[in-house]
Amino acid sequence: MAKNEFVCDCSVIHQEIVENTLKEMKDENVFYKMADFFKILGDTTRTKILFALDKNEMCVCDIANVLGMSKSSISHQLGTLRRSGIVKCRKQGKEVYYMLDDEHVKQVFEIAVEHIEHKM
Repeated sequence: MAKNEFVCDCSVIHQEIVENTLKEMKDENVFYKMADFFKILGDTTRTKILFALDKNEMCVCDIANVLGMSKSSISHQLGTLRRSGIVKCRKQGKEVYYMLDDEHVKQVFEIAVEHIEHKM
């Protein structure tokens, strides 16, 4: 494959495409929040936690056991995920159970897994 094979060498501006794209462009804050969302997902431990929570609602002890990590390190990561709106929790007696925040998070995560497995 030649080095410049994928470089656009035209000088034509497709005005209709540009205008349509500009009309659909989101506010700058949406892009900042999206980048933050994906940064949070950019940690292997957090993605493992999300994988576990995609399968089951779980308490810190169960997640720590599944991942072979300490409860305190799992709690720290869950705090980050909770503050970011990616997971939520519910209390039942003395136990706290964590789950993915909503169907959107579940879909984004499952599609990402599907995409990665498809490319392997």
